[in-house]
Amino acid sequence: MSPRADIIVTNARVLTVDSGQPRAEAIAIVDNEIMAVGSAGDIDGLKSHTTRVIDAGGASVLPGFNDAHVHLFCGAAELDNLQLGTVNGLDELTAAARAYAAERPDEPLLVAQGAGYGILPDNQRITRQHLDAILPDRAFLMFAADHHTAWANTKALADAGILNGKAVGVGNEIVMGADGKAAGELREGEAYNPVLALGAAGMRFRLGLETGGEPDPAPTAAERAFDLDLMRKGLAHCAAHGITSVQNMDGNLYQLELLDAIDREEGLSLRVRVPFHFRNFMETDVLDKAEEMHRRFRSERLRSGFVKMFMDGVVDSWTAVMLDDYPGKPGWRGDPLFEPARFAEIATEADRRGLQIAVHAIGDGAVRGVLDGYEAARKANGPRDSRHRIEHIEVIHPDDLGRFRDLGVAASMQPIHAPGTGFSLQPTASIIGEAKWPYAYAWQTVREAGAPMIFATDWPVSPIDPMSNLKAALTRKRWAESDPDQRQSLSDALASYTRDGAWIEFMENRKGMLRPGMLADVVVLSDDIETTDPEAIDQVRPAVTIADGRVVYEA
Repeated sequence: MSPRADIIVTNARVLTVDSGQPRAEAIAIVDNEIMAVGSAGDIDGLKSHTTRVIDAGGASVLPGFNDAHVHLFCGAAELDNLQLGTVNGLDELTAAARAYAAERPDEPLLVAQGAGYGILPDNQRITRQHLDAILPDRAFLMFAADHHTAWANTKALADAGILNGKAVGVGNEIVMGADGKAAGELREGEAYNPVLALGAAGMRFRLGLETGGEPDPAPTAAERAFDLDLMRKGLAHCAAHGITSVQNMDGNLYQLELLDAIDREEGLSLRVRVPFHFRNFMETDVLDKAEEMHRRFRSERLRSGFVKMFMDGVVDSWTAVMLDDYPGKPGWRGDPLFEPARFAEIATEADRRGLQIAVHAIGDGAVRGVLDGYEAARKANGPRDSRHRIEHIEVIHPDDLGRFRDLGVAASMQPIHAPGTGFSLQPTASIIGEAKWPYAYAWQTVREAGAPMIFATDWPVSPIDPMSNLKAALTRKRWAESDPDQRQSLSDALASYTRDGAWIEFMENRKGMLRPGMLADVVVLSDDIETTDPEAIDQVRPAVTIADGRVVYEA
């Protein structure tokens, strides 16, 4: 007797992202795999009295979204922070911060997220005095949306012991005022971590980002339980947005062990890949740990096998590395976190060990430096199917476009990051400078040059919602009439969010398409995404998320 389906999704406009059978009306699932894809009539014949039937009501059904660049533990920890994404001006900021503080009278540190660099009018830079006027007696730390800059009030700076400044490493800065004291602006982790450590949650959730190391001392049973609960909240938040896979961009063994504990107890509600984070103070022998993580965690739900690095910072704090001087800052192009020879050495060794590499590179100088390192690794070790990747690529030099194709390097990009789309246009566009606009956030230009392209949000830098990210990809406005049109087609954008996201993980034969034998990772949407106006596509919501053959979210 032929098997019967556990779940059938029918009355659907199925977009399989499989060129062999791009469309269907229904799918059948048995255990954790796609059993069949076809017409409603054919699939109905696979039903038994125990089959769960999901009527899609004529809406789109897609492979589950794969967010190829997130910070899962950090995002989970920030879900309860004050969110400032829609807040503008000092009055709105004051009202939001005071209301948040009133609800949390016992918090040792109040933390806000998502502030625009232009949250104050007339491009004023935020100072501790601005924040003192809002909350003079409570430690308050406010992050920019990109998480590379934070601003603290005087009490927070004093409590953290950095009001009079502190030595920090390359690429980090405690901005000092004319009075010889910290002005309030803190650039990169070494500058703001002393303040963040004042909080009740400590720094465990940021270790994978800041040090790549493990908690020391080891967490108590209560702290571990707290962290497991945080991670579960993060997983649920992803599932509620139709996401069935995430590729983490910070990592340590502790995160993998937390996720493994959840998987053993109840099964993960999405597939997670966690890297080893290589920091610029490390020696290459620490790649032994990356290999250990790869050996221990390589199931279809929880995997490692790659190395994450940072080459530069971000545009808005002038820490992205550029090939030319920043407008208005003669002689300043940003400092790379790895010198060229050092990066090439690390990339060559990681590549020799068979590890994939992913590097944060935002400025055109950083992008070139990473490509040079990948080229050096290829020359030393010989070509292989490495699928190395570059994260963000917010500015690229035209001479480097073809190198992605030639070196087999993937572009990991975040449409919602484009100023004027997800973030405010200013001051970012002015800091980049008009001469570089044609090659800023140049998704279509990079795609047409032959680079494999994968999409992501960088949550919690941006909200994890794939529909907002798709809207950004489909509706991007030019900054100048002479700029190339960087808008994406719906089919390309969906492929970058599903099939190609699986490819970059070396999982293209198991997920990313709706095809018999593939893993049953499926999202049922609330509407037909193909007939929805691109400007309204963010109103389409996940109705049901199925991961590994289980319904993990229902609206």
